[in-house]
Amino acid sequence: DMVMVKPALAYLDVIAEARAVVDVPLAAYHVSGEYAMVEAAAANGWLDGDAVGMEHLLSIRRAGADFVLTYLARRAAELLGS
Repeated sequence: DMVMVKPALAYLDVIAEARAVVDVPLAAYHVSGEYAMVEAAAANGWLDGDAVGMEHLLSIRRAGADFVLTYLARRAAELLGS
């Protein structure tokens, strides 16, 4: 069993509240729209996509998620492995 919150960024407060009351793993889904927003802004040179993507994931974990499902997984693994 687990509890999943989606979309993750819009509901960081819900993740934190859920963490306080559930005793099962808490997942957060960083949805495709959140991913696409970062990718589009980075492609236009408006921000550092890697830095913002990692900040998204860190924020979700800080809110209390045990794990994050994300389209950024492969890139995050590359960044963390380097």
